[in-house]
Amino acid sequence: MILKLERERQALQKALDDAKTPLERNKLGQFSTPIELANEILQYGLSICTGNEINFLDPAFGTGTFYSALLQKENKKKINKATGFEIDHFYGNPTRNIWAKNDLDLSIADFTTISPKPSYNLVICNPPYVRQQHIASSEKARLQTLSFTRTGIKLSGLAGLYCHFLLLSHSWMSSNAISGWLIPSEFMDVNYGSALKKYLLDDVTLLHIHRFDPLEGQFADALVSSAIVWFKNTPPQKEHSVKFSFGGSLLNPKVSKQINSDILREEKKWTRFPNSNVRVNDVSSVLEDFFNIRRGLATGANKFFIVSENWINNRKLPFELFRPILPGPQSIKDNIVNSDSKGVPELAERLFLLDTSYPEEYIKNVYPTLFTYIEEGKVDNIDKGYICSHRSPWYSQEKRAPAPIICTYMGRATDKAQHPFRFILNNTNATMTNAYLGLYPTARLLSLAAKQPDLIEKIWERLSQISIADMIDEGRVYGGGLHKLEPKELAKVPMPFVDDLLSIDAPSLRMAIC
Repeated sequence: MILKLERERQALQKALDDAKTPLERNKLGQFSTPIELANEILQYGLSICTGNEINFLDPAFGTGTFYSALLQKENKKKINKATGFEIDHFYGNPTRNIWAKNDLDLSIADFTTISPKPSYNLVICNPPYVRQQHIASSEKARLQTLSFTRTGIKLSGLAGLYCHFLLLSHSWMSSNAISGWLIPSEFMDVNYGSALKKYLLDDVTLLHIHRFDPLEGQFADALVSSAIVWFKNTPPQKEHSVKFSFGGSLLNPKVSKQINSDILREEKKWTRFPNSNVRVNDVSSVLEDFFNIRRGLATGANKFFIVSENWINNRKLPFELFRPILPGPQSIKDNIVNSDSKGVPELAERLFLLDTSYPEEYIKNVYPTLFTYIEEGKVDNIDKGYICSHRSPWYSQEKRAPAPIICTYMGRATDKAQHPFRFILNNTNATMTNAYLGLYPTARLLSLAAKQPDLIEKIWERLSQISIADMIDEGRVYGGGLHKLEPKELAKVPMPFVDDLLSIDAPSLRMAIC
């Protein structure tokens, strides 16, 4: 009977998913858990849940994948009650029909608006993966206040909806309850995840975090690296250790390791476990000791603001109001970009950025062809875009000087290029878009470079000695093995030894460079 209902549920899930566009489901964070994974999660959860009776709660029920898995598990525990919440009537109403003959209390309601009933000893959830930019400001403020009221934890405005779901479930759990959450692993590395990690270390006993291999995505329709977080609703003990596992499956991971909670309090990047050892703090230098790292500029509309040399000539636009800009990483085959006599990159794709702060009236009188082009941008509503609408004039650009060294901030490790990131020596006057991070020498390094003209190039050569592991450790990874580095993360990457280049003793290196 249960298997028949599960087949009906899977058919319903597919029909409902197909009836919505990917964008519609993305905005509500509706990514169904595969039944095979749900079965593993319930098997694991039941094995660590104490007591003979199960009071089950799923705050984001969907069509009931976890509930179905619970019913399929043969165990000695009795299902005393099962409760679910589903915000979307489109999914909730037909789901009720499937489970109508089962003892299930399914509410078609927003879980975050319901007063908690702390009586559940098994909470399993794949919460909606809604990014913060899809949450209205008023709703975000409500959720922040509610999460803080119930847990004392203040979530960042950058936190996704899944963070609020996890914290708000706290008031629903009975003492010693087991909770398992299938959530994006990014919380383990990003700044907004620090509040969630504080909750896991201070308010409950964190038991186990299993992170799936990003190359083995759990959701075919979501570019996300997933983790399963297990904790128990009981205060943590001192000298508590947490199991970290990676790859394979929850029940049969490729690698696992116990990590002391005190180490987790100090380590900002939890995804380094279990594959990497505990970070050893030493006096070795990092990139920020030598460089100020800045993201490339965001134009607001690359197709409008970044044009080719031929385009400028054909439209008879004023060349003096454009400056060279580097093309995307895919167009730069070598890791050195040289320039012509005018500082323009010697590349097959020579691109230029419209960069002027002249008022429109002046441009109309002095540069009529450019004025016509700007008017075309208005017709396409480019001036009303978020970035452009916050600039004056809307077509002006953020100032970003050429960086002597740039780093691609996002990439995949492939058979052709095992390193997901590239350091490129920029011997041109070209600026860069936000496809790159710029490495700008500190004042002290510039002073030393003035005496050693090839110093920056020699340091760039040493950058190739940075290990893939060190780069990945500081960054984050998404589904499909997509690696990403933010400026502050790249700044913390260990720097290859350059003492011989600077003629400075290692202990004084940091002080001398800063």
